[in-house]
Amino acid sequence: MIGAPFHPSPDMLHSFAPFLLRWAITAVSLWVASYLFRGIKFESTGSLVISALVLGLANAVVKPLLVVLTLPLTLVTFGLFLLVINALMILLVSALVRGFKVSGFWTALFASIFISLLSFFLGAMVENSDEPPAQRIEMPSSGHWL
Repeated sequence: MIGAPFHPSPDMLHSFAPFLLRWAITAVSLWVASYLFRGIKFESTGSLVISALVLGLANAVVKPLLVVLTLPLTLVTFGLFLLVINALMILLVSALVRGFKVSGFWTALFASIFISLLSFFLGAMVENSDEPPAQRIEMPSSGHWL
């Protein structure tokens, strides 16, 4: 119905939460990287937030295409070419987002490694914290073992 107010369902909000969490983790990782690497600069908080969003979209859309197209090269380099693809994603985002500057390829390469690792560790600490602990499996206290 046109003009009707939009009321998101609880399921929609529940499925949107992981997206927001990943976006925040990426933004924090980019922010920390900008303090550790001289060649990464953000002009404003807005450019940081937009960069995190665009990086997430680039990693979801462009990166898989690049991985498929460069699969032979990735296999020959035993997967190390994936680091180059990660650096290219950061360079792409810096070209697309006004206010986000990366000085060069090597800065993007080392920053992408750092951002990937920090995002992984932050995600591991934060995600699944609201889920109940896994069911514990206990060995039987009596009986015969083969």
